[in-house]
Amino acid sequence: MNETIDFDTSIAPADVVRRQYLASARGDLEALRATLADDVEWTEMAGFPLAGTYRTPRGVTAAVMERLGREWDDWIVHDDTYVVDGENVVVLARYTATNKATGRGMDVRVAHHFVVRGGRIVRFEQFVDTAKVREAMPA
Repeated sequence: MNETIDFDTSIAPADVVRRQYLASARGDLEALRATLADDVEWTEMAGFPLAGTYRTPRGVTAAVMERLGREWDDWIVHDDTYVVDGENVVVLARYTATNKATGRGMDVRVAHHFVVRGGRIVRFEQFVDTAKVREAMPA
């Protein structure tokens, strides 16, 4: 018998990562937190406005997603290419948004590295051209 795995419950690493992006795009922080392990380690790149490492699902959404929502309009991650090797998922994407304080927009390439175990994201690391992001921000 051929079983079909439902995307919403799949523990395949790429599916878990994609659900995280979709939840973020909807602004559904509860669904986003459901993709993160309790001991998640989420690292925003040095030089990025939110640089640092955050832990716990609530810690990640409070320090990253909620703050992005306060400081930027229409923050979108356009995830276009997934490279999967076991529990590792690298996503090539771009950020688009408009800074609320300056009204300046940005469109910048980004790479995200996720480690997914047991159907949850345990580690995230961001790589981005931080100078391009800062060009849209107040001096």
